[in-house]
Amino acid sequence: MTRPFYRSLYAQVLAGIVLGVILGVVSPDTGAAMKPLGDGFIKLIKMLIGPIVFATITVGIARMGAMRDVGRIGIRTLVYFEVISTLALVIGLVVVNILQPGVGLHVDPSAAPPPPAGAPTSTVEFLLNIIPTTVLDGFVRGDILQVLVVSLLFGVALLSQGDRARTLVSAIEQLSHTLFVIVGMIMRLAPIGAFGAMAFTVGRYGVGSLLSLGKLMAGVYITCFFFILIILGIVVRLAGLRLLALLRYIGEEILLVLGTSSSESALPRLMMKMEQLGCSKPVVGLVIPTGYSFNLDGTSIYMTMAAVFVAQASGLHLSLREQLSILAILLLTSKGAAGVTGSGFITLAATLSAIPSIPPGGLALLVGVDRFMSEARAITNLIGNAVATVVIARWDGALDVSHARRVLGEGKAPAARARREAAERERAGVGPREQ
Repeated sequence: MTRPFYRSLYAQVLAGIVLGVILGVVSPDTGAAMKPLGDGFIKLIKMLIGPIVFATITVGIARMGAMRDVGRIGIRTLVYFEVISTLALVIGLVVVNILQPGVGLHVDPSAAPPPPAGAPTSTVEFLLNIIPTTVLDGFVRGDILQVLVVSLLFGVALLSQGDRARTLVSAIEQLSHTLFVIVGMIMRLAPIGAFGAMAFTVGRYGVGSLLSLGKLMAGVYITCFFFILIILGIVVRLAGLRLLALLRYIGEEILLVLGTSSSESALPRLMMKMEQLGCSKPVVGLVIPTGYSFNLDGTSIYMTMAAVFVAQASGLHLSLREQLSILAILLLTSKGAAGVTGSGFITLAATLSAIPSIPPGGLALLVGVDRFMSEARAITNLIGNAVATVVIARWDGALDVSHARRVLGEGKAPAARARREAAERERAGVGPREQ
């Protein structure tokens, strides 16, 4: 039985936003007084940042051992992921500097806490400050850069131990899953947080603030569309296939992600489709699951744009060095953005926590609209991983190109017939390259 639309989180967040805007317009003072609702939601999110960053990055590095074991495919996969993810981050950074959606919003920068005594004033002091006094110091003080250092060291140590650390890695991975279950629970409060945040934003900064938020949303969607059509289009063309044909082939999966706002919802079907397309089973089994942690192109675009948006809204002019610092931090924290609803917001909060000059109070601006950019992120992530599978399979000589072109190029009925034939060959023990 289909759940009524009004019971979905999407509808409830939308209702919270509408009610918040109405309250902010009708009674600005009352709307501004709703600030604790948004702040409380953000505090619930921020309390999970340290453990989630530690668990996801540690497990991600430790699991590289499995990729190292498969040798050539694993190395090529990591290289591809890093290049494309970095490109997505850079494109997001360029676009947000051109559009400047947060300029003119004038968020009160006093929301930021005063810098702690002895805050680093030089590059050397900054680098020394990254090293925590104790292993738990970064977790206690909420210093995400220190948490990242501990996570990297812990992950590399587990990776160096190989099979001996398998039990501990599994335990940390289970901790990560549990933390994201908690995220799901907290996200049920998103309608209340969105109501409070939007009522405060409109009540304090006026209806014009909605224009800035709309500009950010439009910018994220346009940038994701550009990235898919141009960047991924060129990449998949170099692999010998056409992007539009591939998008038509995985159209059902795209619609599934559109409805759920989570790219993980289509993971099993995407793996099946890629095998039926002619990609070898080992490549599919390695690339797609790993891509859901290491190749989140849409999330990378969103996080650079959102981080700079908050700075612009706070009246801060980020220097090139500060923007490159954000980029470097996102190269790590974006690997912790799992393909589940709410995780992108967690990762964004972690990134902003690592940049002292950006007031964390500005994150409240995004509580209401974050949910409406999740579709663009999730769909871009899905398409990016489909393209990655095709490219790495072709790079490794594990893609039957002629079979893939038949599946993609002859319309719906021949494609369905080709998938049935592929399934029959698999049942008979004959791989796609042996036909």
